[in-house]
Amino acid sequence: MARIVMKFGGTSMAGTERIRRVANIVRKQAAGGNEVAVVVSAMAGETDRLVNFCREANALYDPAEYDVVVASGEQVTSGLLALTLQSLGCKARSWLGWQLPVRTVEAHAKARVDSIDGEALAKSMAEGEIAVIPGFQGVSEDGRITTMGRGGSDTSAVAVAAAVKADRCDIYTDVDGVYTTDPRIVAKARKLKAVTYEEMLELASVGAKVLQTRSVGLAMKEGVRVQVLSSFVGDDAVPADELPGTMIVSEEEMDELVEKGEVERQHVTGIAHDKNEAKIILTRVPDKPGAVAHIFEPLAAASINVDMIIQNVGRDKGETDVTFTVPQADLARAQALLEDKREDIGFNRIITDSQIAKISVVGVGMKSHAGVAATMFKALADRGINIQAITTSEIKVSVMIDEDETELAVRVLHTAYGLDAADEAA
Repeated sequence: MARIVMKFGGTSMAGTERIRRVANIVRKQAAGGNEVAVVVSAMAGETDRLVNFCREANALYDPAEYDVVVASGEQVTSGLLALTLQSLGCKARSWLGWQLPVRTVEAHAKARVDSIDGEALAKSMAEGEIAVIPGFQGVSEDGRITTMGRGGSDTSAVAVAAAVKADRCDIYTDVDGVYTTDPRIVAKARKLKAVTYEEMLELASVGAKVLQTRSVGLAMKEGVRVQVLSSFVGDDAVPADELPGTMIVSEEEMDELVEKGEVERQHVTGIAHDKNEAKIILTRVPDKPGAVAHIFEPLAAASINVDMIIQNVGRDKGETDVTFTVPQADLARAQALLEDKREDIGFNRIITDSQIAKISVVGVGMKSHAGVAATMFKALADRGINIQAITTSEIKVSVMIDEDETELAVRVLHTAYGLDAADEAA
């Protein structure tokens, strides 16, 4: 018997028929003798609808009241799933964020989980009751409803799993696992049996949409084993306990799986891409101490994340060009902030480009294997793909290229690192 937290996203909860399908998946897990808690998202499109209501009511809405409105989407699906489980003969009840409670800190609309009192929940699960919990919501120190931002239900699920010391957290999505790259771009992409927390964190941060970055970071911190699998499976599908999806595990557990021959260790785990970046170039910035700080301080104060940064070789007049990227959605705001600080920074002009993409090669095997970056650069050069910027970490190499070359770059690199499914079969 295992203690399992199951999480279902908006597409899985989109309507009563899909909710009944989810209920059957949950019932099967509970029928196997497992203690089960379920975390649910709002129905697909519902949160957007609620956000629009807030904007129509008051363009300068109060974030605290905004949270009251948008948190209602998950409250509806949690109640409906509990009702559906009861109709199938299961003992089930819903637990809202304030009832557990899920205590959060920081601002409304982007709160972070501080703690969850899992004692009452664990007791209920041990007595055979299926707990249904709305994701995305919690309660602030002053007792007000809070929400955690888009993708917050994944974080809720991991936090609940940590609170009740679950054996694993199953994240059910519209995909059946984590792939070596986007299968819509590369038909030969392979589903991975397991990846490490570090690899998943890097993949999520550079464009892979399978899991929300904050949820992976929390799982890594709390040591929660996470499994990604599809809720759109047939009734005769392999039970979740037999690991049909992808497990997100510690490096130690990954080593054990490799030793057992259950997974194969590769230098590169996957290729990710992100078209939601924009490039900013500031020309003729004074080449002196403190100049770069003047650029990035106002961006940091406005919570605009800066990714790739290049400072070019200085000019004869003690000037240099500085290139960096920001999320596309923040481009206009970043440009306005920099224009406002033109005198303090001392640049000549701003050049922007939103037609770029970031391509990333990720793999924990890079720590002990040389030549990964060289393979990337040669493969792209052989296809005439120009690299505009480069960033690296211990297990990742990212490059900036023209957006219209994204799919070609992903396919070329997937083949260059031997990730194609045909190579595995060989």
